[in-house]
Amino acid sequence: MALVREEVVKAALRLLDDVGLENLSLRKLARELGIQAPTLYWHFKNKQDLLDEMHAAAMASVDGLEGAPGPGAEWDAWLAWMARRIRRGMLAHRDGALLASAARPIEERWEYVEGIVEMLGKAGFTPSAALRGIGVLTDFVLGTTLEEQQAANRVGAPVPPDPERFPMAHEAVLAAGDHDRRFEHGLALILDGMRASTSEL
Repeated sequence: MALVREEVVKAALRLLDDVGLENLSLRKLARELGIQAPTLYWHFKNKQDLLDEMHAAAMASVDGLEGAPGPGAEWDAWLAWMARRIRRGMLAHRDGALLASAARPIEERWEYVEGIVEMLGKAGFTPSAALRGIGVLTDFVLGTTLEEQQAANRVGAPVPPDPERFPMAHEAVLAAGDHDRRFEHGLALILDGMRASTSEL
């Protein structure tokens, strides 16, 4: 039975979970699939092509409408849902945020972006302001998820400052370890800023 592209991507994501992005190679993937490495080039031009498809597949796995805002929901509810969904997709795989940062957007994603810009346009954003807002939001999701996954890969927990000498810093560092709470706080700040910016447009 001939190997299909989708099977290669699924195997690559499994290998990513096992070895991490730094140790992922076409040679190891070929060994995992029980084929010769040159065979992979029938499906992917190079490793970058594979990474692009891996990221697209990871995001597609959470592309359903589960938990989506109901009919008539405001733009900020949709952006919050989108941000949480992207984070969930990256957290679903080891080094998922690193994979996202290494991947190029595929053509189908522009249709998705177009829809978001159109939605924000109806809320009063200019196309450039809408795209800036989307960029800030996605950069935030990528950055916080990257930090969360890197923290999980470090050996040993971070040492907080001395609570007697630095009581406020000690409390803040402990609170920062709650990644979900930290993410939601940052997300709320960005959406508040976007709401405020519409009055200036």
